[in-house]
Amino acid sequence: MIGPMSKTRTIFVCTNCGSTHNSWMGKCSDCGTWDSLEESQFDKSASADPHRGSSWVETKGGTDTPMATSITEIMSSAGPIHRLPTGITELDRVLGGTEADECRGLVPGSVVLVGGEPGIGKSTLLLQAAGAWASPINMDAMNTQQADWTSKVLYVSSEESAQQIQLRADRLGVADADGLFVLADTNLARILEQARKIKPDVCVIDSVQMIYKADLEAAPGSVTQLRRCCSELVYFAKATGISIVLVGHVTKEGTLAGPRMLEHMVDAVLYFEGDRYHSARIVRAIKNRFGTTLELGIFEMTGQGLQQLPGGMSVAAIQGGDERRPGAVVCPAMHGSRCVCVEIQALTATGFVGSAKRKSSGLDSSRLAMLIAVLEQHGGLRLADRDVFTSVVGGLKIIEPASDLALALAIAGAHYKRSLPPTTIAIGEVGLGGELRSATQLEQRLGESARLGYTHAIVPASGSAKLARIKGMELIPVKNVSQAIERLM
Repeated sequence: MIGPMSKTRTIFVCTNCGSTHNSWMGKCSDCGTWDSLEESQFDKSASADPHRGSSWVETKGGTDTPMATSITEIMSSAGPIHRLPTGITELDRVLGGTEADECRGLVPGSVVLVGGEPGIGKSTLLLQAAGAWASPINMDAMNTQQADWTSKVLYVSSEESAQQIQLRADRLGVADADGLFVLADTNLARILEQARKIKPDVCVIDSVQMIYKADLEAAPGSVTQLRRCCSELVYFAKATGISIVLVGHVTKEGTLAGPRMLEHMVDAVLYFEGDRYHSARIVRAIKNRFGTTLELGIFEMTGQGLQQLPGGMSVAAIQGGDERRPGAVVCPAMHGSRCVCVEIQALTATGFVGSAKRKSSGLDSSRLAMLIAVLEQHGGLRLADRDVFTSVVGGLKIIEPASDLALALAIAGAHYKRSLPPTTIAIGEVGLGGELRSATQLEQRLGESARLGYTHAIVPASGSAKLARIKGMELIPVKNVSQAIERLM
Protein backbone atom coordinates (compact mmCIF):
# COMPACT_ATOMS: atom_id res chain seq x y z
CA MET A 1 0.00 0.00 0.00
CA ILE A 2 1.38 3.39 -0.99
CA GLY A 3 1.22 6.02 1.77
CA PRO A 4 0.11 9.58 1.27
CA MET A 5 2.50 11.81 -0.64
CA SER A 6 4.33 14.48 1.30
CA LYS A 7 3.17 18.03 0.78
CA THR A 8 6.37 19.58 2.13
CA ARG A 9 8.16 21.97 -0.19
CA THR A 10 11.22 24.18 0.07
CA ILE A 11 10.86 27.94 0.39
CA PHE A 12 13.30 30.74 1.16
CA VAL A 13 12.60 33.18 3.99
CA CYS A 14 14.20 36.61 4.36
CA THR A 15 15.83 36.98 7.79
CA ASN A 16 15.36 40.76 7.70
CA CYS A 17 11.70 41.28 6.72
CA GLY A 18 10.26 37.74 6.91
CA SER A 19 9.00 37.60 3.32
CA THR A 20 8.91 34.22 1.56
CA HIS A 21 10.22 33.37 -1.94
CA ASN A 22 9.90 30.26 -4.06
CA SER A 23 13.53 30.34 -5.22
CA TRP A 24 16.80 31.64 -3.86
CA MET A 25 17.95 35.11 -4.89
CA GLY A 26 20.97 37.09 -3.88
CA LYS A 27 18.82 40.08 -2.91
CA CYS A 28 15.41 40.13 -1.22
CA SER A 29 12.95 41.76 -3.62
CA ASP A 30 10.80 43.12 -0.74
CA CYS A 31 13.32 44.85 1.55
CA GLY A 32 16.41 44.95 -0.69
CA THR A 33 18.75 43.16 1.76
CA TRP A 34 21.58 41.12 0.23
CA ASP A 35 22.26 37.49 1.25
CA SER A 36 19.30 37.39 3.64
CA LEU A 37 17.34 34.45 2.16
CA GLU A 38 17.49 31.26 4.19
CA GLU A 39 16.17 27.85 3.15
CA SER A 40 13.13 26.60 5.03
CA GLN A 41 10.65 23.72 4.80
CA PHE A 42 6.98 24.55 4.34
CA ASP A 43 4.27 21.99 5.19
CA LYS A 44 1.19 22.69 3.09
CA SER A 45 -1.05 20.48 5.19
CA ALA A 46 -0.21 22.41 8.33
CA SER A 47 -0.64 25.84 6.78
CA ALA A 48 -4.42 25.71 6.79
CA ASP A 49 -4.58 25.17 10.54
CA PRO A 50 -1.15 24.72 12.14
CA HIS A 51 -2.69 23.89 15.53
CA ARG A 52 -5.30 21.36 14.43
CA GLY A 53 -5.19 18.30 16.65
CA SER A 54 -2.88 19.88 19.20
CA SER A 55 -3.57 18.18 22.52
CA TRP A 56 -1.97 20.92 24.64
CA VAL A 57 -4.43 23.66 23.73
CA GLU A 58 -7.30 24.37 26.12
CA THR A 59 -9.50 27.08 24.69
CA LYS A 60 -11.82 29.07 26.89
CA GLY A 61 -14.62 29.14 24.39
CA GLY A 62 -14.71 25.45 23.60
CA THR A 63 -14.63 24.11 20.03
CA ASP A 64 -17.45 26.27 18.68
CA THR A 65 -16.82 28.27 15.55
CA PRO A 66 -16.11 31.94 16.36
CA MET A 67 -18.99 34.26 15.51
CA ALA A 68 -18.91 37.94 14.66
CA THR A 69 -19.90 40.12 17.62
CA SER A 70 -20.99 43.73 17.81
CA ILE A 71 -18.27 45.95 19.20
CA THR A 72 -20.68 47.33 21.80
CA GLU A 73 -21.24 43.82 23.20
CA ILE A 74 -17.61 42.75 23.45
CA MET A 75 -16.74 44.64 26.64
CA SER A 76 -19.98 43.73 28.37
CA SER A 77 -19.50 40.02 27.69
CA ALA A 78 -15.78 39.84 28.46
CA GLY A 79 -15.73 42.32 31.32
CA PRO A 80 -12.91 44.75 32.12
CA ILE A 81 -9.31 43.67 31.65
CA HIS A 82 -7.36 43.21 34.88
CA ARG A 83 -3.65 43.65 34.25
CA LEU A 84 -0.96 41.78 36.20
CA PRO A 85 1.20 44.40 37.96
CA THR A 86 4.76 43.40 38.76
CA GLY A 87 5.20 45.80 41.64
CA ILE A 88 8.24 47.15 39.75
CA THR A 89 6.91 50.60 38.96
CA GLU A 90 9.40 51.36 36.19
CA LEU A 91 8.58 48.12 34.34
CA ASP A 92 4.82 48.56 34.76
CA ARG A 93 5.15 52.07 33.34
CA VAL A 94 6.68 50.70 30.13
CA LEU A 95 4.18 47.82 29.83
CA GLY A 96 1.39 50.39 29.68
CA GLY A 97 -1.86 51.21 31.41
CA THR A 98 -3.15 54.08 33.49
CA GLU A 99 -1.80 55.00 36.90
CA ALA A 100 -5.06 56.56 38.10
CA ASP A 101 -7.07 53.32 38.23
CA GLU A 102 -4.08 51.09 39.20
CA CYS A 103 -4.24 49.31 35.88
CA ARG A 104 -0.61 49.11 34.87
CA GLY A 105 1.21 45.91 34.07
CA LEU A 106 0.96 42.84 31.87
CA VAL A 107 -2.24 42.12 29.93
CA PRO A 108 -3.50 38.51 30.29
CA GLY A 109 -3.04 36.52 27.11
CA SER A 110 -0.47 38.92 25.68
CA VAL A 111 2.97 38.06 24.29
CA VAL A 112 5.87 40.40 25.12
CA LEU A 113 9.31 40.20 23.52
CA VAL A 114 12.21 41.59 25.59
CA GLY A 115 15.40 42.25 23.67
CA GLY A 116 18.85 43.34 24.75
CA GLU A 117 22.55 42.69 24.40
CA PRO A 118 24.06 39.67 26.19
CA GLY A 119 24.90 40.47 29.81
CA ILE A 120 22.78 43.62 29.98
CA GLY A 121 20.48 42.20 32.68
CA LYS A 122 17.43 40.75 30.89
CA SER A 123 17.36 37.56 32.95
CA THR A 124 17.88 39.53 36.17
CA LEU A 125 14.97 41.86 35.44
CA LEU A 126 12.56 39.11 34.41
CA LEU A 127 13.45 36.90 37.37
CA GLN A 128 12.77 39.84 39.70
CA ALA A 129 9.47 40.43 37.90
CA ALA A 130 8.60 36.73 38.08
CA GLY A 131 9.24 36.73 41.83
CA ALA A 132 7.05 39.83 42.21
CA TRP A 133 4.24 38.29 40.14
CA ALA A 134 4.35 35.14 42.29
CA SER A 135 4.33 37.06 45.57
CA PRO A 136 0.94 37.53 47.27
CA ILE A 137 2.31 40.60 49.07
CA ASN A 138 2.76 42.27 45.71
CA MET A 139 -0.84 41.60 44.73
CA ASP A 140 -2.12 42.90 48.07
CA ALA A 141 -0.25 46.14 47.60
CA MET A 142 -1.16 46.69 43.96
CA ASN A 143 -4.76 45.55 43.76
CA THR A 144 -6.95 45.29 46.81
CA GLN A 145 -9.72 43.58 44.83
CA GLN A 146 -7.45 40.54 44.32
CA ALA A 147 -5.96 40.39 47.81
CA ASP A 148 -6.67 36.67 48.27
CA TRP A 149 -5.41 35.71 44.82
CA THR A 150 -1.84 34.53 44.22
CA SER A 151 -0.49 34.32 40.69
CA LYS A 152 1.61 31.47 39.34
CA VAL A 153 4.67 32.02 37.18
CA LEU A 154 6.51 29.43 35.08
CA TYR A 155 10.10 30.51 34.41
CA VAL A 156 11.55 28.45 31.54
CA SER A 157 15.32 28.64 31.11
CA SER A 158 16.76 27.23 27.90
CA GLU A 159 20.31 28.37 28.62
CA GLU A 160 20.81 27.71 32.34
CA SER A 161 20.08 24.88 34.74
CA ALA A 162 17.51 25.03 37.52
CA GLN A 163 20.30 25.22 40.10
CA GLN A 164 21.73 28.33 38.43
CA ILE A 165 18.32 29.96 38.47
CA GLN A 166 17.94 29.12 42.16
CA LEU A 167 21.31 30.73 42.97
CA ARG A 168 20.31 33.91 41.17
CA ALA A 169 16.94 33.88 42.91
CA ASP A 170 18.71 33.74 46.29
CA ARG A 171 20.83 36.75 45.35
CA LEU A 172 17.80 38.70 44.17
CA GLY A 173 15.68 37.76 47.19
CA VAL A 174 12.87 35.98 45.31
CA ALA A 175 13.71 32.40 46.25
CA ASP A 176 10.84 32.24 48.78
CA ALA A 177 8.08 32.85 46.20
CA ASP A 178 5.87 29.74 46.38
CA GLY A 179 4.11 30.57 43.11
CA LEU A 180 7.34 30.60 41.07
CA PHE A 181 8.07 27.40 39.12
CA VAL A 182 11.36 26.83 37.28
CA LEU A 183 11.80 24.58 34.24
CA ALA A 184 15.10 24.00 32.43
CA ASP A 185 14.14 22.66 29.01
CA THR A 186 14.39 23.53 25.32
CA ASN A 187 11.72 21.29 23.80
CA LEU A 188 8.59 23.28 22.97
CA ALA A 189 6.20 20.33 23.38
CA ARG A 190 7.44 19.57 26.90
CA ILE A 191 7.34 23.26 27.85
CA LEU A 192 3.72 23.62 26.73
CA GLU A 193 2.80 20.37 28.49
CA GLN A 194 4.17 21.73 31.77
CA ALA A 195 2.32 25.00 31.19
CA ARG A 196 -0.89 23.04 30.64
CA LYS A 197 -0.44 21.18 33.94
CA ILE A 198 0.66 24.11 36.09
CA LYS A 199 -1.69 26.64 34.43
CA PRO A 200 0.41 29.68 35.29
CA ASP A 201 -0.71 33.26 34.84
CA VAL A 202 2.66 34.24 33.33
CA CYS A 203 5.19 32.14 31.43
CA VAL A 204 8.71 33.53 30.94
CA ILE A 205 10.90 31.89 28.29
CA ASP A 206 14.59 32.79 28.46
CA SER A 207 15.50 32.70 25.64
CA VAL A 208 13.43 32.01 22.54
CA GLN A 209 16.50 31.39 20.35
CA MET A 210 17.15 28.04 22.05
CA ILE A 211 13.59 26.67 21.89
CA TYR A 212 12.95 24.04 19.18
CA LYS A 213 10.25 21.76 17.79
CA ALA A 214 11.30 18.14 17.49
CA ASP A 215 9.37 17.55 14.25
CA LEU A 216 11.40 20.18 12.38
CA GLU A 217 14.79 19.33 10.94
CA ALA A 218 16.12 22.88 11.26
CA ALA A 219 18.52 23.75 14.07
CA PRO A 220 17.40 25.85 17.08
CA GLY A 221 17.62 29.54 16.36
CA SER A 222 17.02 29.16 12.62
CA VAL A 223 14.28 31.00 10.76
CA THR A 224 12.09 27.92 10.56
CA GLN A 225 12.33 27.08 14.25
CA LEU A 226 11.82 30.65 15.45
CA ARG A 227 8.80 31.23 13.24
CA ARG A 228 7.03 27.99 14.17
CA CYS A 229 7.85 28.17 17.88
CA CYS A 230 6.80 31.79 18.20
CA SER A 231 3.56 31.23 16.26
CA GLU A 232 2.58 28.33 18.51
CA LEU A 233 3.43 30.30 21.64
CA VAL A 234 1.29 33.21 20.42
CA TYR A 235 -1.59 30.87 19.66
CA PHE A 236 -1.19 29.18 23.04
CA ALA A 237 -1.31 32.54 24.84
CA LYS A 238 -4.43 33.70 23.01
CA ALA A 239 -6.20 30.36 23.52
CA THR A 240 -5.45 29.94 27.22
CA GLY A 241 -5.15 33.53 28.45
CA ILE A 242 -1.63 32.89 29.78
CA SER A 243 0.72 35.85 29.36
CA ILE A 244 4.03 34.90 27.75
CA VAL A 245 7.27 36.89 28.00
CA LEU A 246 9.97 35.98 25.47
CA VAL A 247 13.63 36.94 25.78
CA GLY A 248 15.59 37.66 22.61
CA HIS A 249 19.21 38.64 22.12
CA VAL A 250 20.24 41.71 20.15
CA THR A 251 22.96 41.47 17.52
CA LYS A 252 25.85 43.91 17.14
CA GLU A 253 23.81 45.74 14.49
CA GLY A 254 21.22 46.54 17.18
CA THR A 255 18.42 44.28 15.93
CA LEU A 256 16.85 41.24 17.54
CA ALA A 257 18.58 38.02 16.61
CA GLY A 258 16.59 35.99 14.14
CA PRO A 259 13.93 37.17 11.73
CA ARG A 260 12.25 40.50 12.36
CA MET A 261 8.93 38.75 11.90
CA LEU A 262 8.96 38.06 15.66
CA GLU A 263 8.37 41.76 16.25
CA HIS A 264 5.22 41.60 14.12
CA MET A 265 3.85 38.47 15.80
CA VAL A 266 4.04 39.62 19.42
CA ASP A 267 1.95 42.28 21.19
CA ALA A 268 4.79 44.33 22.67
CA VAL A 269 8.53 44.67 22.08
CA LEU A 270 10.71 46.02 24.89
CA TYR A 271 14.37 46.96 24.48
CA PHE A 272 16.73 46.76 27.43
CA GLU A 273 19.46 49.32 26.78
CA GLY A 274 22.61 50.45 28.52
CA ASP A 275 26.30 49.75 28.80
CA ARG A 276 27.20 46.56 30.62
CA TYR A 277 30.23 48.34 32.12
CA HIS A 278 28.05 51.07 33.64
CA SER A 279 25.26 50.74 36.17
CA ALA A 280 22.52 52.67 34.32
CA ARG A 281 19.87 50.58 32.52
CA ILE A 282 16.90 51.77 30.46
CA VAL A 283 13.82 49.83 29.34
CA ARG A 284 11.84 51.32 26.48
CA ALA A 285 9.00 50.01 24.29
CA ILE A 286 9.31 50.19 20.51
CA LYS A 287 5.95 48.46 20.01
CA ASN A 288 3.03 48.16 22.41
CA ARG A 289 -0.53 47.25 21.46
CA PHE A 290 -1.75 47.98 25.00
CA GLY A 291 0.06 51.22 25.79
CA THR A 292 2.26 54.02 24.57
CA THR A 293 5.78 53.66 23.18
CA LEU A 294 6.94 56.97 24.65
CA GLU A 295 7.47 55.76 28.22
CA LEU A 296 10.77 54.44 29.56
CA GLY A 297 11.87 52.77 32.77
CA ILE A 298 15.15 53.64 34.46
CA PHE A 299 17.10 51.15 36.58
CA GLU A 300 20.48 50.85 38.22
CA MET A 301 22.38 47.57 38.30
CA THR A 302 23.54 46.65 41.81
CA GLY A 303 24.83 43.56 43.54
CA GLN A 304 21.27 42.74 44.67
CA GLY A 305 19.80 43.08 41.18
CA LEU A 306 18.19 45.97 39.39
CA GLN A 307 17.07 48.89 41.52
CA GLN A 308 14.47 51.19 40.00
CA LEU A 309 14.99 54.94 39.94
CA PRO A 310 11.51 56.49 40.10
CA GLY A 311 12.99 59.95 40.59
CA GLY A 312 14.76 59.77 37.25
CA MET A 313 18.40 59.69 36.28
CA SER A 314 20.22 62.98 36.72
CA VAL A 315 23.51 64.61 37.51
CA ALA A 316 21.98 66.76 40.23
CA ALA A 317 23.82 69.62 41.88
CA ILE A 318 24.41 67.54 44.99
CA GLN A 319 26.15 64.84 42.96
CA GLY A 320 28.39 67.16 40.95
CA GLY A 321 29.32 69.53 43.78
CA ASP A 322 30.89 72.88 42.92
CA GLU A 323 33.32 71.49 40.34
CA ARG A 324 32.93 72.98 36.88
CA ARG A 325 33.48 70.81 33.82
CA PRO A 326 34.01 72.48 30.43
CA GLY A 327 31.89 70.91 27.69
CA ALA A 328 29.20 69.51 30.03
CA VAL A 329 25.68 70.95 30.09
CA VAL A 330 22.53 69.48 31.67
CA CYS A 331 19.28 69.44 29.70
CA PRO A 332 15.82 68.31 30.96
CA ALA A 333 14.55 65.95 28.25
CA MET A 334 11.02 64.58 27.98
CA HIS A 335 10.52 60.85 27.56
CA GLY A 336 6.82 60.07 27.49
CA SER A 337 5.17 61.59 30.54
CA ARG A 338 8.37 62.00 32.57
CA CYS A 339 11.23 64.44 32.56
CA VAL A 340 14.80 63.13 32.75
CA CYS A 341 17.69 65.51 33.37
CA VAL A 342 20.55 64.26 31.23
CA GLU A 343 24.08 65.55 30.83
CA ILE A 344 25.30 66.35 27.31
CA GLN A 345 29.06 66.30 26.90
CA ALA A 346 31.21 67.65 24.07
CA LEU A 347 34.89 67.48 23.21
CA THR A 348 36.84 69.37 20.55
CA ALA A 349 40.26 68.27 19.37
CA THR A 350 42.75 69.32 16.71
CA GLY A 351 41.77 68.07 13.26
CA PHE A 352 42.39 68.88 9.60
CA VAL A 353 40.48 71.28 7.40
CA GLY A 354 38.23 69.36 5.04
CA SER A 355 38.38 66.10 6.99
CA ALA A 356 37.27 67.14 10.50
CA LYS A 357 35.35 64.43 12.37
CA ARG A 358 31.84 64.90 13.76
CA LYS A 359 30.88 61.96 15.96
CA SER A 360 27.87 61.67 18.28
CA SER A 361 26.59 59.06 20.72
CA GLY A 362 22.94 59.26 21.71
CA LEU A 363 22.32 62.34 19.53
CA ASP A 364 21.20 62.93 15.95
CA SER A 365 24.33 63.26 13.81
CA SER A 366 22.58 65.44 11.21
CA ARG A 367 21.39 67.77 13.98
CA LEU A 368 24.95 67.97 15.28
CA ALA A 369 26.27 69.04 11.88
CA MET A 370 23.58 71.74 11.66
CA LEU A 371 24.42 73.14 15.11
CA ILE A 372 28.13 73.27 14.27
CA ALA A 373 27.28 75.33 11.18
CA VAL A 374 25.11 77.69 13.26
CA LEU A 375 27.89 78.12 15.84
CA GLU A 376 30.37 79.00 13.10
CA GLN A 377 28.03 81.43 11.33
CA HIS A 378 26.25 83.11 14.26
CA GLY A 379 28.36 82.23 17.31
CA GLY A 380 31.82 83.22 16.07
CA LEU A 381 33.40 79.78 16.60
CA ARG A 382 36.03 78.39 14.21
CA LEU A 383 35.40 74.64 14.06
CA ALA A 384 36.44 73.83 10.48
CA ASP A 385 39.75 72.37 11.66
CA ARG A 386 38.42 70.88 14.92
CA ASP A 387 37.15 67.35 15.53
CA VAL A 388 33.89 67.47 17.50
CA PHE A 389 32.70 64.55 19.65
CA THR A 390 29.41 64.62 21.57
CA SER A 391 27.76 62.15 23.91
CA VAL A 392 24.79 61.73 26.26
CA VAL A 393 25.69 60.39 29.70
CA GLY A 394 23.89 57.26 30.87
CA GLY A 395 23.15 55.68 27.50
CA LEU A 396 20.02 57.73 26.80
CA LYS A 397 19.08 58.77 23.28
CA ILE A 398 17.79 62.30 22.72
CA ILE A 399 16.14 63.17 19.43
CA GLU A 400 13.99 66.15 20.40
CA PRO A 401 15.12 69.64 19.23
CA ALA A 402 14.69 71.00 22.77
CA SER A 403 18.25 69.84 23.49
CA ASP A 404 19.79 72.08 20.80
CA LEU A 405 20.77 74.87 23.19
CA ALA A 406 22.43 72.49 25.67
CA LEU A 407 24.37 70.80 22.86
CA ALA A 408 25.48 74.14 21.40
CA LEU A 409 26.66 75.38 24.81
CA ALA A 410 28.52 72.10 25.41
CA ILE A 411 30.41 72.47 22.11
CA ALA A 412 31.17 76.15 22.79
CA GLY A 413 32.28 75.37 26.34
CA ALA A 414 34.64 72.64 25.15
CA HIS A 415 36.06 74.99 22.51
CA TYR A 416 36.64 77.95 24.86
CA LYS A 417 37.46 75.80 27.93
CA ARG A 418 34.56 77.45 29.77
CA SER A 419 31.67 75.96 31.71
CA LEU A 420 28.33 76.77 33.27
CA PRO A 421 27.77 76.45 37.02
CA PRO A 422 26.82 72.85 37.93
CA THR A 423 23.38 74.02 39.09
CA THR A 424 22.47 75.53 35.70
CA ILE A 425 20.46 73.83 32.97
CA ALA A 426 19.80 74.86 29.35
CA ILE A 427 16.70 74.19 27.27
CA GLY A 428 15.61 75.50 23.86
CA GLU A 429 15.51 74.87 20.12
CA VAL A 430 18.08 76.57 17.87
CA GLY A 431 17.06 77.84 14.44
CA LEU A 432 19.25 78.22 11.36
CA GLY A 433 19.39 81.96 11.96
CA GLY A 434 20.80 81.48 15.43
CA GLU A 435 17.52 82.40 17.13
CA LEU A 436 16.12 80.40 20.06
CA ARG A 437 12.62 78.95 20.16
CA SER A 438 10.70 77.76 23.18
CA ALA A 439 10.36 74.05 23.95
CA THR A 440 7.18 72.13 24.71
CA GLN A 441 6.18 71.40 28.32
CA LEU A 442 8.73 73.93 29.52
CA GLU A 443 7.06 74.47 32.88
CA GLN A 444 7.12 70.75 33.67
CA ARG A 445 10.79 70.51 32.71
CA LEU A 446 11.73 73.42 34.95
CA GLY A 447 9.68 72.11 37.87
CA GLU A 448 11.34 68.69 37.73
CA SER A 449 14.78 70.30 37.44
CA ALA A 450 14.12 72.45 40.51
CA ARG A 451 13.06 69.36 42.44
CA LEU A 452 16.38 67.65 41.58
CA GLY A 453 18.44 70.58 42.84
CA TYR A 454 19.04 72.91 39.90
CA THR A 455 18.67 76.63 40.59
CA HIS A 456 19.26 78.44 37.25
CA ALA A 457 17.89 77.79 33.77
CA ILE A 458 18.93 79.32 30.44
CA VAL A 459 15.70 79.45 28.42
CA PRO A 460 14.53 81.20 25.24
CA ALA A 461 13.29 84.74 25.87
CA SER A 462 10.19 84.14 23.75
CA GLY A 463 8.69 81.62 26.18
CA SER A 464 10.01 82.83 29.53
CA ALA A 465 7.38 85.56 29.96
CA LYS A 466 4.53 83.03 29.85
CA LEU A 467 5.97 80.84 32.60
CA ALA A 468 4.56 80.94 36.09
CA ARG A 469 7.06 81.58 38.84
CA ILE A 470 8.74 78.29 39.78
CA LYS A 471 9.94 78.03 43.35
CA GLY A 472 13.71 77.70 43.62
CA MET A 473 14.40 78.29 39.89
CA GLU A 474 15.82 81.52 38.43
CA LEU A 475 15.28 81.97 34.69
CA ILE A 476 17.96 83.44 32.42
CA PRO A 477 16.23 84.46 29.16
CA VAL A 478 18.35 84.66 25.97
CA LYS A 479 17.32 85.56 22.43
CA ASN A 480 19.98 83.90 20.29
CA VAL A 481 23.04 81.68 20.38
CA SER A 482 25.46 84.60 20.83
CA GLN A 483 23.78 85.71 24.05
CA ALA A 484 23.82 82.14 25.34
CA ILE A 485 27.57 81.80 24.64
CA GLU A 486 28.18 85.01 26.60
CA ARG A 487 26.97 83.17 29.70
CA LEU A 488 30.03 80.93 29.36
CA MET A 489 32.36 83.89 29.42
